Amino acid sequence: MKKYIVEFIGTFFLVFTVGMAVRSGSPLAPLAIGASLMVMIFAGGHVSGGHFNPAVTLAVWLRGKCDTKDVLPYWIAQLAAGLVAALIVVFLAGKPVLGPASHDVVPSLIVEFLFTFALAWVVLNAATAKANAGNSFYGLAIGFTVLAGAVAVGGVSGGAFNPAVGLGVVVMGLEKLSQFWIYLAADLAGGAAAALAFKATHDAGE
Repeated sequence: MKKYIVEFIGTFFLVFTVGMAVRSGSPLAPLAIGASLMVMIFAGGHVSGGHFNPAVTLAVWLRGKCDTKDVLPYWIAQLAAGLVAALIVVFLAGKPVLGPASHDVVPSLIVEFLFTFALAWVVLNAATAKANAGNSFYGLAIGFTVLAGAVAVGGVSGGAFNPAVGLGVVVMGLEKLSQFWIYLAADLAGGAAAALAFKATHDAGE
């Protein structure tokens, strides 16, 4: 249960930061989002692994570093946290006056897949590889991957790279409901592809 609570807390603050930072209109929103993920990973990584993302949980499970019994509870905790965070953002800031953003499907699928792949790839190499065991940089590496993605392609897809974030931004009214399946399909596919790439480039036990 401790692991699931930590996953809820970390995902909550990530999604809450996404909502409040985007609604603030600050150009520093991507930095705030990446920093939020970074500090939550440093805070909770030693308890739950600091996934805070169903796509990352899928990647870590396929890599063999997450017990099968934890996958569904992790997903439930992460998605519940995204929903609760979104509801609080709506209570505090309301929904956007201009309505949800609009993004083209194919470009959204491409960039969500690519940067979720990048995120899961960094997680697997920085936080689960034997050569990097006990390192102190993994949270920074992971947080900055999200920062890079948000800056590079946030305008193309909304820059979720995480189904829990995707659920949150849809509930907040920042993205259309029709965008949610993209955050599910492309992000989970990106996480799975990263796990396959990791296993193809590392020997067993690495």
